Amino acid sequence: MTDEVTPARFHPLGWRVMAYAACTHYRTGSLGAGARLAEAIGRVAETSGKDAHVDLRPAGVTVRLPVNESGQLSEDDVDLAGEIAAAAAELGLTIDLDGLQTTQVAIDALSIPDVMPFWKAVLAYETFGDTLIDPRHEGPTVWFQQMDAPRPERNRIHIDVYLPQEQAEARIEAALAAGGRVVYEGHAPHWWTLADHEGNEVDVAPWPDREEGG
Repeated sequence: MTDEVTPARFHPLGWRVMAYAACTHYRTGSLGAGARLAEAIGRVAETSGKDAHVDLRPAGVTVRLPVNESGQLSEDDVDLAGEIAAAAAELGLTIDLDGLQTTQVAIDALSIPDVMPFWKAVLAYETFGDTLIDPRHEGPTVWFQQMDAPRPERNRIHIDVYLPQEQAEARIEAALAAGGRVVYEGHAPHWWTLADHEGNEVDVAPWPDREEGG
């Protein structure tokens, strides 16, 4: 099946959709327990014929199901997420979304075709539309935002932090308490632009996991 699905289809499974993947994290407590889950994920992913990116650490396992070439997730992805959730439950593992996030570097450019090849070469990344991705899926993505005119008064590079929507408000409050400020909220509640004391910017984005009315 290839029909696009909304982020809400993943929510009952304990998954969230952030940037370019459906994601979740399972608390394991040990490397051995995490390895058993990773092995189970490998089996169900191979049977489904789809990719699953697994980050195994001593305390837990983060799983991401990346979007397809069209930037979409499908019912097949929902089915795979359900199988992974069932495998984790069978191993007695619990979902822990606290701290689950995806980061991205965003570069404002007047001529994206002129600057994108430089970053692709220097990072040894691959092209995915207007975004560069790490072929090993370890580093942050790099996205290029089209500028209409120079903006010398603002930074040309900022960080995007994608979060589950239930974590975004607390993260913003923590950033403000640490000396930050909101510089733009015209796109809220999909994302807020914050800056540190010297004006360096970051977008906190519960998108695309947040849906209208959700």
